[in-house]
Amino acid sequence: MGYWAVPTLCGSLVRLEPLGQGHVADLVAAACEDVGTFGYTLVPSDLEGMQRHVDALLDDDALGVVVAFAQVDTRSDRAVGMTRFLTVRQRPGATTPYAVEIGGTWLAASAQRTGINTEAKRLLMTYAFETWGVTRVDLKTDSRNTRAREAIERLGARYEGVLRHWQPSMVSGEEDGYRDTAMYSVIDQEWPTVAERLDGLLL
Repeated sequence: MGYWAVPTLCGSLVRLEPLGQGHVADLVAAACEDVGTFGYTLVPSDLEGMQRHVDALLDDDALGVVVAFAQVDTRSDRAVGMTRFLTVRQRPGATTPYAVEIGGTWLAASAQRTGINTEAKRLLMTYAFETWGVTRVDLKTDSRNTRAREAIERLGARYEGVLRHWQPSMVSGEEDGYRDTAMYSVIDQEWPTVAERLDGLLL
């Protein structure tokens, strides 16, 4: 378990397990279902590439930079994607963050539009707001990624605008370029309403 020692987060559709090399084979199979669905996200689809990717995330997890999870479909008991807490912000001397981002999310084509993403966001935001006591959760995506933006807006996050050339692009063929990033957030006062909305989506 990494720096923040977040336990497995369990829902009815998905189980968010702390990421490990034991998930790699399932993740490769999930990524290979349809690589075309990851146009704006870096998702290795070969065994060696996925092993390196997981190792890098585990290194960051140990440093407290991210908290990485495998998304395990409770029906098949197989890892069907990844997600993580990142951009963890903490006051000096504090033992918990005051704000965090949820991102680095991808799902196998067969797991998309099944409720897994919605329930995973519910689990992550519940932990962030109710266990850590954060005041803000960030969500962001490439401004061109209309599908991801619609999914974020459906969750009830508030759109805050586009930050131009915010970070390196993750689109194949744009390795030297920078992307415009659409920013969204949920703050603590909004969380009860967003939680109710998410529960409604999962009915």
